[in-house]
Amino acid sequence: MKRKLEISELIFKIISYIFLTVFAICCLYPFLYAVFSAISGREAVEYGQIILFPKDIQFEAFKKMFLDNMFWNSYTNTLFVTFYGTLWAMGVAILGGYALSKKRLLFRKTFNFFLVFTMWFSAGIIPQYRNYLSTQDVFQSMGITDDKWLVVIAMGMAAMNIILLRNAFEGVPSEIEEAAIVDGATEMQVLTNVYIPMSKSTIATVALFFAISRWNGYFWARRMISNLNEHPLQVFIRLKLEQFQDPDQMAGWKEVYASDSAIYALIVCAIIPILIIYPFIQKYFAKGVNMGGVKE
Repeated sequence: MKRKLEISELIFKIISYIFLTVFAICCLYPFLYAVFSAISGREAVEYGQIILFPKDIQFEAFKKMFLDNMFWNSYTNTLFVTFYGTLWAMGVAILGGYALSKKRLLFRKTFNFFLVFTMWFSAGIIPQYRNYLSTQDVFQSMGITDDKWLVVIAMGMAAMNIILLRNAFEGVPSEIEEAAIVDGATEMQVLTNVYIPMSKSTIATVALFFAISRWNGYFWARRMISNLNEHPLQVFIRLKLEQFQDPDQMAGWKEVYASDSAIYALIVCAIIPILIIYPFIQKYFAKGVNMGGVKE
């Protein structure tokens, strides 16, 4: 039999639902505003007339963007950096988390301390920049001239994600590992056949963290990649924004859409892939963070 809610519980639920609804609208509105501004006419955008609905609807901003070869080139670069960057970072994080989860590892406490120490005290941007320059010189000496690989490989370390995976691996019962070893499993087979399947929620969550970080990466890609043909999407959007803010380049602007509409169109296209992927990983998110973030 369903219990009748008391007045205080009913009031709490009503207030909670109202608060969550308002919060959801606040989160959704910026995206809707970007879409409405991208498809609205020039005057409506320039005079700030876009509030709840688009005005003078046009799709020329999206059409112009889709016909820009540099847009597709930057999109391809972002997919490259995101895919290979996530694979590389996940490989480093899984191996690091697995090793640090083993009590038999020599100097385990020391390694864990230094890992956490990097989260407390960062070396700063200048030493990091010098380190990346040295790594770039090493790549060039090896014949690797594509600076996208620098963003992929040199930036594949994240202490927080290694700690999440380490904690998740520590939650795997040791009896299962011992049974696998008795059956003749090697260390790598134990990792791939026992630990990874039993920690897939945390692995999916960490993979999402890495993928979003690589997809949204701007600063180091702007600093380290000098070739315009290798710039990812976020750098391309920033360069376009700088171009539209230049009075000399905007002097002859006669398009039916505002320059801001072109930027909003780029932003919408940059967000869509994450919006598509996130619902499929969302079910792992809360469980993965709980498994990796709580250590008994």
